[in-house]
Amino acid sequence: MGKAAVARRLSDAEASAKLTKLRVSPQKLNIVAGLIRGMKVDLALVQLEFCSKRIAKDVRDLLISAIANAENNHGLDIDRLVVFEVKVGRALVMKRFRARARGRGARIIKPFSNLEIILRESEEE
Repeated sequence: MGKAAVARRLSDAEASAKLTKLRVSPQKLNIVAGLIRGMKVDLALVQLEFCSKRIAKDVRDLLISAIANAENNHGLDIDRLVVFEVKVGRALVMKRFRARARGRGARIIKPFSNLEIILRESEEE
């Protein structure tokens, strides 16, 4: 006895990888995600390798994980993979307090993000 298998959410030519509770705001993460949307995976890896944003390293690691999922779990050809979709979402927000002058306090917001990369095997080539 075990849980019944859940139907696959993606098509047979797609693979994905998720990263949750990433310590960056969704706005900043969406800038880096926009760099690779619609690109072939080899070009997207080069783009992220030379991107100067701090979070680009984590996005690159997740893209490598999605490529490995596509190759090992779904048997897709890595030379024909395209970054089909990059979803950026909000996760939790830590609220902190910093003491200011004259007995006041300032609010500090530390946002977290979720990231999902969906790869699709292209038909051409």
